[in-house]
Amino acid sequence: MRKTDFWRAMQTEAAAQGELYVQVTSRIDNRPITGAKVTISYTGEPDSTLEELITDESGQTETVELPTPPLDLSLQPQELQPYSEYTIRVTAPGYESVDVSGSELLADETSIQPIRMLPVTEGEEYARYVIGAHTLYGEYPEKIPEEEVKPVNETGEIVLSRVVVPEYVIVHDGSPSDSTAADYYVRYRDYIKNVACSEIYSTWPEAAIRANVLAIMSFTLNRVYTEWYRNKGYDFTITSSTAYDHKWINGRNIFENVSRIVDEQFGSYLSRPNVKQPILTQYCDGDRVICPDWMSQWGSKSLADQGYSATQILRYYYGNSIYINSAETIEGIPSSWPGFDLTIGASGLKVQQLQEQLNAISNGYPAIPKIPVDGIYGEATQNAVRTFQRIFGLPVTGIVDYPTWYRIQDIYVGVTRIAELV
Repeated sequence: MRKTDFWRAMQTEAAAQGELYVQVTSRIDNRPITGAKVTISYTGEPDSTLEELITDESGQTETVELPTPPLDLSLQPQELQPYSEYTIRVTAPGYESVDVSGSELLADETSIQPIRMLPVTEGEEYARYVIGAHTLYGEYPEKIPEEEVKPVNETGEIVLSRVVVPEYVIVHDGSPSDSTAADYYVRYRDYIKNVACSEIYSTWPEAAIRANVLAIMSFTLNRVYTEWYRNKGYDFTITSSTAYDHKWINGRNIFENVSRIVDEQFGSYLSRPNVKQPILTQYCDGDRVICPDWMSQWGSKSLADQGYSATQILRYYYGNSIYINSAETIEGIPSSWPGFDLTIGASGLKVQQLQEQLNAISNGYPAIPKIPVDGIYGEATQNAVRTFQRIFGLPVTGIVDYPTWYRIQDIYVGVTRIAELV
């Protein structure tokens, strides 16, 4: 059956549903683009519009429900494609049009499709992104095995004195030796979210997602800590080749629950006793490729189904000596996490800092109300936090927990840094 016939059949039968919304910002100053026109169609029928939406003052569309294959298809290895693919076209006055083909949607999940637009310049009025097949469905090269701990006795091998979460990684979109491949500066958290959504399904149990995210982060921080590619004469941090690193897909969508999990543990990595560097946690799908000494992705899902926690899953594959560690420094963040949640009744300098940053962010995101900078966490601050959480896909609690704190820092840095350069 052709893909177009398959999607037509889904419309007439009792198809499963997923949710999708689009978030449109400027690539120049990270600010939301209001009034952008967004059209959604099946990738197999790009000229047959299913939805036509307009972005609000926060650069977001409303959330729409769209057909997907049945949930069960993403819960076990099989040959049928478990996700639907949509083409998303965005136009806005003064900006290049953007076309994303292959945005993935899974049953019962919420997908966020980020769109970053550039102002129109002479001769450039159109940008197109094609999202390739998911690694659990498509055909990709097998990982080339490496030692999980890099030698420390070679001159120049280890250049960092401590484990640091970088603000950005430079992703080489191809194999290391491919000089024609483009390099992209990607925020570390956005990179991890992209890879996780490219490597596993968001429909899996949370423990399996957490275990895989921790493995992805530890692997990535090993590349950062050892400056693996720079020590080989390259100018990038990591590649998008599955033979060497992880699959990263430029312009792809992410899933809301995966984004939340990354936000909750993005400063973490995996360690062993008396080993300073993050462990190079390699893995394979465990179905088409078998890797007895690494984590199996499908195997991690099976263990989570049996009630294993993320830590138990990781120890099952990497041994009981492995444990979760935290990076000493998170680059690009003006001040560290206070160590406790901020909520109604809290007061002090951390609350004042929070209020100042929310007010700065509200210059670009006017849906966030201006609040008094008085160092007291009252209802006005709570409401501003709730609005921030809603805009940026966090649980809307009105409480500044670890992921909310660092997302506020991240957005604040992005907004104020651009303002300083203008």
